Amino acid sequence: MSGVIQGFGVIGAIVLVGYVLGRTEVLGDNGRDVLAKISFYVGTPALLLQMLSESDVRVLFSAPLLVTALSTFAAAALFVLVALWRRWNIRRTTIGALCSSYVNAGNLGIPVAVYVLGDATLVAPVMLFQLLVMTPIGLSVIDFAQAGEKASAWSRLLAPFKNPIVICSLLGVSLSLLGWRIPGPVSEPLTLLGHLSVPTVLLAFGVSLRGSQLPAGGAERWPVLVSVGLKSFAHPVIAWAIGAGLFGMEGAPLFAAVVISALPAAQNLFVYASRCCRGPAGPGVDPALHDPVGPRSRHGHGPAGLNRPQARCTCGGVWAATSGSGPV
Repeated sequence: MSGVIQGFGVIGAIVLVGYVLGRTEVLGDNGRDVLAKISFYVGTPALLLQMLSESDVRVLFSAPLLVTALSTFAAAALFVLVALWRRWNIRRTTIGALCSSYVNAGNLGIPVAVYVLGDATLVAPVMLFQLLVMTPIGLSVIDFAQAGEKASAWSRLLAPFKNPIVICSLLGVSLSLLGWRIPGPVSEPLTLLGHLSVPTVLLAFGVSLRGSQLPAGGAERWPVLVSVGLKSFAHPVIAWAIGAGLFGMEGAPLFAAVVISALPAAQNLFVYASRCCRGPAGPGVDPALHDPVGPRSRHGHGPAGLNRPQARCTCGGVWAATSGSGPV
């Protein structure tokens, strides 16, 4: 259990450093965006390329992972249904669906697997599934939507393959399937760059908390509550129902599936949400609440979560309405 507490403590400490940087304005007005872009374009692609190239992708075809996959798609689908009812746009719906179903299998999943479940390998299939299936699908939908209505069908179809995370994920899987290993002179710098992924996004999240209000208030209330409810309660319940009802799982395997499904949303969703917005007021994710949130900073351009409406935000804000009429 101490490992779980330590996992939360490490994350909280780095977020706190980011918050201090934001409060003191050491990084300037664009510090959060720079940190998020470093993670998206440099750190995360390098990390995924090396990790997937060294992984056994065959673990994706296991019964426990089917439970995770089905429960993940079910939780995301529930959010999409709510979004269709509320008429939220494609990009904010995609981010919300990811926040309702995408678990933190790395920073928190590994210590939980080791100290609660007793086996660190239990989270490996989940990480691979999210990296190879959920991330490409989510980012592809976002990139497809951002390609613009006037773009040709060919340009819209190719847009996801210009994404560095998708490219490096596919390259890593290809290397793994072929049994090739990245040579040392290339692997070493990739390792160093990959180490940028987690701390930069946590620092960016901390910076975004500067002067922010508490979430779940005003226009963001219902989107926040829907995402919190799905991620914290519906997702693990769905995993239990599928595991016990469809696959006849019980005991430790079923317990592991439920615990992993109950993990909070991953911090890299903050970066994916930031990708939705070209303006300085990029959206984000509040991993502590397991969901997207959207209060405005005291300066009017630094969200703590999925962003208040801003004129320069191309997606109109991920969670807040573009007018005073509530979520759109």
